[in-house]
Amino acid sequence: MSFVPNGLARAAVRFKPAAFVGTFVALMMASLIVSACGILLETGLRASVPPTRYADAPVVAAADQRVHYGSGDNASTEPVPDRARLDGSLLAKAAAVPGARTAVADVTFPVALAAQGGDKALTAHGWGATAFTGEKLTAGRAPAAGEAVLAGTGARVGDRVTLTTADGPRHVRVSGTVGGAAGPTVWFSDAEAHRASGHPGRVDAIAVLPKDGVTDAALESQVAKALGDKAKVYTGEDRGGVEDPSLVGAEELLTGLGGSFGGIAAMVAVFTAAGTVALSVGQRAREFALLRAIGTTPRQVRRTIATETLLVAPLAGVVGCLPGIALASWWFGQLKDRGAVPEAVDLAVSWIPLLVAAGTAVLTALGAGYLAARRPSRIKPGQALSEASVERLRPGWIRTPLGVAATVGGIVLSRVAATATGEDAANAALGVVMLFMLAVALLGPLVARGCAGLFGLPLRGAGASASLAAANSRANARRLASAITPIVLAMAFASTLVFMHTSEDKVAADQQRDGITADHIVTSDAGFGPGAVRKAAKAPEVTSAVGLLKTSVLIPMGSGGDRWMQNASAQGVTGSAADLAKVQDLNVRTGELTLREGEIGLDANLATSAHLKTGDRVELRLPDGTKIRPTVAATYERGLGLSQVTLAAAGVRQHVTGALDTEIWTKGGSAAALKSLGTVEDRDGYTTAQSLDRQVGAWANSVMAAVLGGFAAVAAVNTLVMTVLDRRRELGMLRLIGSTRGQIMRMIRWEALLVTCAGVIIGSAIALATLVPMMKGLTGESPYVPPLLYASFAGSAVLLGLLATALPARAALRTSA
Repeated sequence: MSFVPNGLARAAVRFKPAAFVGTFVALMMASLIVSACGILLETGLRASVPPTRYADAPVVAAADQRVHYGSGDNASTEPVPDRARLDGSLLAKAAAVPGARTAVADVTFPVALAAQGGDKALTAHGWGATAFTGEKLTAGRAPAAGEAVLAGTGARVGDRVTLTTADGPRHVRVSGTVGGAAGPTVWFSDAEAHRASGHPGRVDAIAVLPKDGVTDAALESQVAKALGDKAKVYTGEDRGGVEDPSLVGAEELLTGLGGSFGGIAAMVAVFTAAGTVALSVGQRAREFALLRAIGTTPRQVRRTIATETLLVAPLAGVVGCLPGIALASWWFGQLKDRGAVPEAVDLAVSWIPLLVAAGTAVLTALGAGYLAARRPSRIKPGQALSEASVERLRPGWIRTPLGVAATVGGIVLSRVAATATGEDAANAALGVVMLFMLAVALLGPLVARGCAGLFGLPLRGAGASASLAAANSRANARRLASAITPIVLAMAFASTLVFMHTSEDKVAADQQRDGITADHIVTSDAGFGPGAVRKAAKAPEVTSAVGLLKTSVLIPMGSGGDRWMQNASAQGVTGSAADLAKVQDLNVRTGELTLREGEIGLDANLATSAHLKTGDRVELRLPDGTKIRPTVAATYERGLGLSQVTLAAAGVRQHVTGALDTEIWTKGGSAAALKSLGTVEDRDGYTTAQSLDRQVGAWANSVMAAVLGGFAAVAAVNTLVMTVLDRRRELGMLRLIGSTRGQIMRMIRWEALLVTCAGVIIGSAIALATLVPMMKGLTGESPYVPPLLYASFAGSAVLLGLLATALPARAALRTSA
């Protein structure tokens, strides 16, 4: 008799496969989500770029590309926005270590070559770097002072060219040419390259070449000992990250997607799959009641359910990994196409995330099956038969208190979010959506009963089919709850993620429209030299002109022990504050924007989030990680649409790779008079271009919304199909007492409308409770919900609900006939 339950489990799966299809689909989707996020997380942890420039330099020393903030449990790191550099004095120490043949300081920076049709962007290096990069002269000789070697420009030895660098134009003689370079390139003498780079005394990296017979490991150890904590020493594949600092940001992005979002997505997937397993077990309460009535022990019932789970869950977990790999590959490819991940980084697919995904599916099914089997395996046989016929109305003594606690927590946290500001409000708001979603899941039967009573009132007077739909919903609250919960999940998460960005996008667009008062904006891929702003100011009818160097800085956020560094957009201004005010209306709220040395202007919302006010000093990190403590001279309201930090360009120019201004904004003048400087746009054209940049950020939110919303939508359809197919006996009984197929189908449609409308309304309410404090903190404005986009979300939920019930109901009616 001990093996009968296993036989029953196999027979149940074999002869009633429809009862397990829903469970299989839910577990497969959970495995899909977990495996995709796990692959992205592993890729972020293992991301590397094969060295190309430093391929023949076995040991490379470079600065740490992360800013470390705080200490102990509150320590955090953030990638520098540009590139952190080394003190040039370390070159002598590296060259003097035992085993080193030579050490070469490497610098890379952009310059502009004056040419017909506009300046041409070139990449500049010091000629000494060719000792490890391997470029060879095709003509001429190495550069001396006042000379340069060119590649990819068409210049010939002896030509004289003008190169615009950070310290002004340089008129140089072409001393040699190089073939086979990756792109237009110029080499200066080492001393001249360091001066022209815009950050004298600082170098990008130091390449150390060994003497004959010295191993890479021995040389690495000696260099690390000599430089101490002033530099990090790299060998092997790690050298690739030195030449491409964006790898650090890509690692942060991938681990954030795979870890933070993956954790939320995995929790939602597991929770939803567990609900589907519990629904599948609950639908078979009559079978388990009969087993208990004929003498089956509680242990045998639990073993039967566990065996059924083990027959379905492993296969579902393995099958889900295949589309999970495809999803991760597509997601990763899209990030590459948008420049968020270096092209040389490969997707890491190993057995670890796949095993975790399959194991998660199995453990979820076992846990949910065990919890769902506790009651049918423990109650007395007679009581089991009675409860299998009529749904138990008494709420669970574990779920109900937990659900109430989650509801209270959500309400309290929403009040905290409403009174907080900036990132504190946004972080609290994210907790609101999680707590309210947990409350809906735990209090599902009570919520469903309330929805059935409330939404069922108008149905009572809408005919026999509608009245019967309302009565069915009230009498089967648990079944109704299992269908409502996934719809609430889909609406809440999709609305929060998508409308968070539409709200920010709307505010940024409004601020740009109101804040840009310049008549013309000139841009150049090569950048503008120091004299370009003066030239623009002297153009006919131009009354004001300023140059802007667009970059990013890091600013400390939070309060108390919870502090971190956050990336903020910044503009370095070449020109006076008075001229800036004529081309940009930042809407200064407090103080006065002066652009003096040691002073900055901050976006008001950013200042509030950082708990700063006018006159305070702020520990700012410049693009290369350099720490400064400027005074907040002014706060303004249009930072999201323009720039969140404004300071003089002189204070930032030596801390960026490209030290040339990227834009010139003018008041007055004409496009014809300015076109010699670069590409001229009016304010409307510039606003459109900037909006396209913001779409890259929107894409990430849209994908996350699609993943979570799509999973929840599939779970909702899956649950609705399971509940309808389980009602074959009920639908057949209605046919026997004289109901027509049309009446039954109308009843099913009314039930579907009740379920989907309840899910849409509750999910929308949760999203709104999250978005209002979040947007107030981030933008100071109310959330913006595009009516057509919201209607498409709600309409899709209703349409899916109607289709997911109508199609299986028709099939069930044909079978019962």
